[in-house]
Amino acid sequence: MSERGALRTRLDRLAREVAKFGAVGALGLLVNVAVFNLLRHTTDLQVVRASVLATFVAILFNYVGFRYWTYRDRDKSGRTRELMLFLLFSAVGAVIENGVLYAATYGFGWNSPVQSNVFKILGIGIATLFRFWSYRSWVFKALPAEDGVGVVAQGRAPVPAESAEAVQR
Repeated sequence: MSERGALRTRLDRLAREVAKFGAVGALGLLVNVAVFNLLRHTTDLQVVRASVLATFVAILFNYVGFRYWTYRDRDKSGRTRELMLFLLFSAVGAVIENGVLYAATYGFGWNSPVQSNVFKILGIGIATLFRFWSYRSWVFKALPAEDGVGVVAQGRAPVPAESAEAVQR
């Protein structure tokens, strides 16, 4: 395969990964905002506390979506490690997400329902960039690519790239 063809294949895979990550993330956003507004309007919780609870409900929802759909073809051998790293990076994302809301609410006094939702979503957007990078780099690690020599040495025939790509879809 030419360098240009290899680059095109990598970009296509990245585009599919971003689309799947975005779809799970969009549903997670809906869960997060719905739980946030439900808690905000039905309880006496402070804004940031309601946001933190909503964030962790969305994190649990997202883990299921990422593990069983977005990254279903990734290494599954170390689930405990994977879950610990997922929770660690999700917690960092939660600090980013809720830090934006905290700054807006307590730093600037922007505490109306509309303002709270705007800054909640802005925080989610910023945290999403961090989460995408950390999840794909550290949590849902790609399986090592098998070269033709290693595959033949293990007694298996190499799988053509077109066949492997069709299986992933």
